[in-house]
Amino acid sequence: MKVTISDIAKAANVAKSTVSKVLNDSPKISQDTKRKVREIMQQMNYIPSSIATGLARQSSLNIGLLVDMSKESEFLNQFFYNIIGGIESVIGPLNYELTLSNVQHDHPEGHFLNRLVRSKRVDGLIANNSVLTEELSIELNRLQFPYISIGEIIPPASWVDFDNVLGGRMLTGHLLEQGYSAIAFIGGQQFETIFTHRCNGFRQALMQAGISVNSNWIVNGQSDEHAGYQAALELLQSEERPDSIVCMSSYVAFGVLQAAKELGIHVPSQLGIAAFDEYPLSRYTTPPLTSLNIDTFSLGVSSGHLLMERIRNSDLPSRYLLLEPELIPRESTLRNSI
Repeated sequence: MKVTISDIAKAANVAKSTVSKVLNDSPKISQDTKRKVREIMQQMNYIPSSIATGLARQSSLNIGLLVDMSKESEFLNQFFYNIIGGIESVIGPLNYELTLSNVQHDHPEGHFLNRLVRSKRVDGLIANNSVLTEELSIELNRLQFPYISIGEIIPPASWVDFDNVLGGRMLTGHLLEQGYSAIAFIGGQQFETIFTHRCNGFRQALMQAGISVNSNWIVNGQSDEHAGYQAALELLQSEERPDSIVCMSSYVAFGVLQAAKELGIHVPSQLGIAAFDEYPLSRYTTPPLTSLNIDTFSLGVSSGHLLMERIRNSDLPSRYLLLEPELIPRESTLRNSI
């Protein structure tokens, strides 16, 4: 039997009007009462009919973009603003506004589920998969609320991402074409999905070429310049050293370039270096870096289209899109042209 507002009011020992005000996040209701009523709603698996049906007349004409403000890397980079531009290019012509919102996991009453979803202040959500935990996805699915993950997420959910496995194969395959054969991989945390996919592509390309993977040449760590520098120093001074390196990011590659310069190793004749992204100055390094262009504007466009489809039709099955990156060969790997 469907749970109603009357059932919630009876269980919480409050008036039906109080439950309605909690659903609308009314400032007239105390935080203690809101917390109590919302806990009962969850326990009784109550889904507000306005959320479940998604009636057009109740549209807020707002889309929420979730950001974890505790992680500067989430919003203080060019990728983030490119994604915003891509989303805006889709929703703006449809008269929707984009609202940036801090996730605030540690504050129940300020949590986005209460501020944005249950209060119906937005019609849908877009968030990075580092924000959309499995628990949050389950709750959004329970509420039948439209959302899109940027980055692969456990189904049932819709998401858009770049094909990082393909990217790993592309960079590694390019190095092999240039005559490199002893290829290392630097950067990324071992259990991160993005590292797993990129490294899997790296492994696949080597295996297809009949080259065994040297596990000692896969170095995990932060995807920054310092970690790249330290890892490269160690690898390049080892008795058996690689002749090329795939870098988890251009920042890692900057560190590798610095280490190679200090050790007097010429790039690209003695060492090839390729990185997974263009940002911020890949074309201006010495030598310019071969990189994989990941068009984050397109990522925003695709996530915007997917979300609008789900807002228009909540019965659509979950979908995912894998976008193809673009290889940009530059002097850091072009040994055959020397």
